[in-house]
Amino acid sequence: MDGSAEAPAAGTVLNALATGRGAAFAIDRYTRADVELGGGGAVTGAVAGEPDADTRLVERCVELACETYGDGVRGGHVETSSEVSMAAGLKSSSAAANATVLAALDALGVADDVPREDAALLGVRAARDVGVTVTGAYDDASASMLGGLTVTDNDRDVLLARDDPDWDVLVWTPDERAFSADADAERCARIAPLAAHVEELTFAGRYGLAMTINGFAFCGALDFPLAPLVEAMPAVDGVSLSGTGPSYVAVGERSALEDLQDTWETKPGTTFRTTTQHDGARTR
Repeated sequence: MDGSAEAPAAGTVLNALATGRGAAFAIDRYTRADVELGGGGAVTGAVAGEPDADTRLVERCVELACETYGDGVRGGHVETSSEVSMAAGLKSSSAAANATVLAALDALGVADDVPREDAALLGVRAARDVGVTVTGAYDDASASMLGGLTVTDNDRDVLLARDDPDWDVLVWTPDERAFSADADAERCARIAPLAAHVEELTFAGRYGLAMTINGFAFCGALDFPLAPLVEAMPAVDGVSLSGTGPSYVAVGERSALEDLQDTWETKPGTTFRTTTQHDGARTR
């Protein structure tokens, strides 16, 4: 019983750490999962190119998919590979969870029968079970699973809105890593009034301004440099720290992003251009 799937990474419009409400948008870079089910016993996992990676999340995703839809199927193995770095703020955990859940459902023969929102929530549950998220990250998971831009209430696991902005996207990822579970949630809660304003702007469709304000607020709260944000303004439509960092994501017209790329590429790390993704996760 084999299955394969891929799910897109995502960038941030509103970080959910302050208020429990968040917004994210899918980008055209992917995490892939291959699942083999059966044999009984424990589920094992591996990450291509990362022999020491923590695989508890993807293993738990397989377990939950089998418990919920597997009719007694137990055991298996999952291997993931990704076009984005782990712990970079590009929703790699949500993408890995989504790809794994969908691959497991594919192996079980029910991928087309399970609503995508339900599949995303299995990954959210797995992330909470293994402690890799503070908020549950339904904003990130829904954007990756459904594609486009989603707004969610992560405390209630409710999808509040979805849209399909069409942007070119520029990402700069410094060399360091930042794990979401290590973020200072108490410090982030202090900027809740700003986060509430970002939420209002998001519901008004002013996504670029919303993500820029989010970037300044959360760079301050999480102690990341403001310079990449200032370098992007005013040429781009929006720019933000993505997730809990360390990546920065800018959106807008291609020509403006090409100019910004020349600046960001002088910094240590990796810079790449892509686009928004509207289709979400899919079996392979």
